[in-house]
Amino acid sequence: MPNEQTSVPLYAASEILTAANINISAGTGVPVFATTVTRDAAFGGANEKVLAEGQLCYLSSTNVVQYYDGAAWASVGQAGGKVLQVVGATFATLTTTTSTSYVTTGLTATITPSLASSKVLILTSQAVDGNATDESCFTIFRGTVAGTNLGAANGMGGIFPSTFQTNSLIFLDSPSTSSAQAYTVGMKNLSGAGTTRAQSSNRTATITLLEIGA
Repeated sequence: MPNEQTSVPLYAASEILTAANINISAGTGVPVFATTVTRDAAFGGANEKVLAEGQLCYLSSTNVVQYYDGAAWASVGQAGGKVLQVVGATFATLTTTTSTSYVTTGLTATITPSLASSKVLILTSQAVDGNATDESCFTIFRGTVAGTNLGAANGMGGIFPSTFQTNSLIFLDSPSTSSAQAYTVGMKNLSGAGTTRAQSSNRTATITLLEIGA
């Protein structure tokens, strides 16, 4: 958007200011950044302002005004439990496994929290088939299936042998960061042989990530 900037300039004594220099501040009132990434990169560099308590900014990605309290960014007027942003993704390719270790179902999405104190509510829905001999397990990982399993060792949900159903998972995560976070649904066989399937018959699966203000 027109008002977005990537730095908060700090001018030296006797420096000649151009109209463009002045218009950055005059046109916005407070610095406007696209995301938390550009916000964090805008302070403390060469010829940039040092981040200090009382600094204001506006994030165009989430339409939130923030202030720096001396230790972390917080949102102006933010109430606990408020939805700050929503990210969604779909996947519609049949994915199978015969493994007793988690593999990806192919369903994944990424969100960048605007505040490190925010929580992320994860909602998923998939058409799945259980293997022929044993229970099939499904869980959510922060990151890839090599990342953090947010459920128990045998998952957040399971289906009985040779069963077709819609499998839905819900989890409220506290990533404690404003960096981008990916979430992935994984699946495995509990112990027996057979094939576990996700996105059965290429049905569309969905994952929705909601950033919830603390």
